[in-house]
Amino acid sequence: MAEAALKTEQQGEATSARISRHAGALSQQLRTLGTALFPPKALKGLRSFSSGEVARIVGVSDGYLRQLSLDGLGPKPALASGGRRSYTLGQVNELRDYLAEARPREALQFKPGRRPGDKLQVIAVANFKGGSAKTTTALYLTQYLALHGFRVLAIDLDPQASLSAMFGYQPEFDIAENQTLYGAIRYDEFRRPMSEVVRQTYFDGIGLVPGNLELMEFEHHTPQAMMNRRERGHDLFFRRVSSAIDQVADDYDVVVIDCPPQLGYLTLGALNAATAMLVTVHPQMVDVASMNQFLLMTSELISVVEEAGGHLSHDFIRYVITRHDPNDVPEAQIVALLRSLFGDDVLRAAAWKSTAIANAGLTKQSLYELDRGSVGRAAYDRALESVDAVNTEITNLIKGAWGR
Repeated sequence: MAEAALKTEQQGEATSARISRHAGALSQQLRTLGTALFPPKALKGLRSFSSGEVARIVGVSDGYLRQLSLDGLGPKPALASGGRRSYTLGQVNELRDYLAEARPREALQFKPGRRPGDKLQVIAVANFKGGSAKTTTALYLTQYLALHGFRVLAIDLDPQASLSAMFGYQPEFDIAENQTLYGAIRYDEFRRPMSEVVRQTYFDGIGLVPGNLELMEFEHHTPQAMMNRRERGHDLFFRRVSSAIDQVADDYDVVVIDCPPQLGYLTLGALNAATAMLVTVHPQMVDVASMNQFLLMTSELISVVEEAGGHLSHDFIRYVITRHDPNDVPEAQIVALLRSLFGDDVLRAAAWKSTAIANAGLTKQSLYELDRGSVGRAAYDRALESVDAVNTEITNLIKGAWGR
């Protein structure tokens, strides 16, 4: 009976129609959940930061901030019961501006972004193994840099658009046609200026180029464009991402690209545009074996690009150990193996496996967006310490590329 019912069901509805129906139902449910989490328009907002958090981020004492507030200097914090002071991220950046002017000898501490002559840093986060925390790494790096005074552009090049979702966008509903990077790198007359696909976010200092399935169009149309010999000079496919970024380069200090989980034309374009590359590695043997294939294929494809006139020269390439359990002996052995093979090309810090990060992700948030007590203080502090250590190391590499 069950087999007969299944056969009847299969005959009555095409596979494409069934999958489409399931996708539509799930999309609508996700939209409903998003509206419930972020009412009334399903748009995310960012919490305020306590004076203690602001003091730590900016690099001054809490007492100094209190005195500024009492003297009416700098942005005026919100006051809660008990005299607790809190600042929005916009106010934190106003505070940076004030401190850089009031204490010019320490201006680089408060305003660490590009100076005249510093080149835009474009960081590609790449791996084609699912579960390597590529998007999480890109998200936390983007937000850490913004919290510490950098102007950041996040580019979601993954058609699955997980990074866009973490910034509060549901790709199939909120990202219309020609509103991804594809709009700025396509081959036809509908190509748009890069500035028109950059969105400002709720996270002060971060612009976002969102992604969705439309990005796959670039993978489909590039071979045809190459066959038709329509590409010339700067229009070669691997230069298009770089050309688009160049249009808005003056507005940012750092660009972070969340690459697709495959080595296609989009990834090659990102690697050509990048000044640095981060390869995420989950320290399991199957993941390391996959990374080996990724490196072999990347080397071969980059050689093809260089033969076609591309020039890839990165300021740094680093392997980022992610989702690491330091108490897991086999994982620790794999990390030791990677460090023995690659030396300083493996970041000294590792992002630890954490239920706090996973729980925050359930509501499309990062630890930077959550209150300390919402996921357990001990778990929060431990997880934040590990991701901060990773991002501090990357930030120092960026500053090193600027000669600091």
